[in-house]
Amino acid sequence: MNDQFRNPSEATSHAQRLDRLAEVAVRVGLGLKPGQEVVMTAPLDAVALARRITEHAYKAGASLVTTLFSDEEATLMRFRHGREDSFDTASAWLYEGMASAFKSGAARLAIVGEDPSLLAQQDPEKVSRANRARSKAYMPALNLIAGFDTNWTIVSAATPAWAKAVFPNDPEEVAVAKLWDAIFSASRVDADDPIAAWAAHNGNLQTRTRMLNEKSYAALHFKGPGTDLRVGLADDHEWNGGSTTAKNGVVCNANIPTEEVFTTPHKDRVDGTVTSTKPLSYQGTLIQDIQVRFEAGRIVEAKARTGEAVLNKVLETDEGARRLGEVALVPNSSPISRSGLLFLNTLFDENASSHIALGQAYSKCIRGGGTMSEQELAARGANKSLIHIDWMIGSGQVDVDGITADGQAEPLMRGGEWVTA
Repeated sequence: MNDQFRNPSEATSHAQRLDRLAEVAVRVGLGLKPGQEVVMTAPLDAVALARRITEHAYKAGASLVTTLFSDEEATLMRFRHGREDSFDTASAWLYEGMASAFKSGAARLAIVGEDPSLLAQQDPEKVSRANRARSKAYMPALNLIAGFDTNWTIVSAATPAWAKAVFPNDPEEVAVAKLWDAIFSASRVDADDPIAAWAAHNGNLQTRTRMLNEKSYAALHFKGPGTDLRVGLADDHEWNGGSTTAKNGVVCNANIPTEEVFTTPHKDRVDGTVTSTKPLSYQGTLIQDIQVRFEAGRIVEAKARTGEAVLNKVLETDEGARRLGEVALVPNSSPISRSGLLFLNTLFDENASSHIALGQAYSKCIRGGGTMSEQELAARGANKSLIHIDWMIGSGQVDVDGITADGQAEPLMRGGEWVTA
């Protein structure tokens, strides 16, 4: 394992590092304010972290912490024994309740750590139908999250199935320990003062976003092996990175960890060919060597060495699934990239390289977008979809230019690294 993800202090126990991660989740991720409720979701294997987060949330003044645990074995039982017509059903009542909580000011925290291959052996059609039903039911709550109506964050927990997927040649206990080391390091909890380390990191990312917002490029041009892609940026787009102020005035970090600066592409102004530089793990399928061609913003051709059928199922979700909702820049020297690990988890893998996302755009990335209607956002180029799926297109062989309004190209990245101060 890469030395950078080894525990730097033998004196710091696993329990202490877990407690630090919980504190970072509450104080940096959520920025929780006294009196707020917290709605948390977590896999059963993450109960230890969920309990530590609950403790820190109450210490920070939470009025109530409600945790919804998911059980992967129960999920498999549905696919093995559920009625054929049941896969178009989702718990709309649950998601309506979550949306109601967010409207009332509750903060949202998700712990992720699912088995990347959980549904690999299940019927792809059933998986697709279940995902579509869930996405439709979740949309009212998702819109509030995507629009940052409330403060929210995502953190990770090392679970046995996920750890074995990342470190298949190690015994389970060793794999889990290695994955925890990687999570702790990437989440900056091994620093002497994790809260201060996050403040400094957020400051660096925000310096980068200010530069990009001052430049106000009309487009980005990615060029590398198998990639020649021009991504037009939405009208009145705004770059974001690091901490964000939600509409309720709370400063939060939506992703722990994060290395990206990101904005909204124009849904009709993406042209060219792009090739993935890392595999995409999606619903139990590893989609490798993705190559797609865009015309006028829409994917008109899609191929993959593995998982091509699943990729095309994703693209059939709705009209917006063939268009971009996000473009993000990440240097190839990011800590997650330097680790050499494929995490099989988008929260980590998207922070290893520059990436694009199919589907839903973030209204936060349009100036004044938080108060705009769907029609106003669409008029500026923001995409709408039931999905938002990130996949990696950056590497040490990919260059990025910013294209000015008058068509001039300015170097932004060379060999995957920033060239603009």
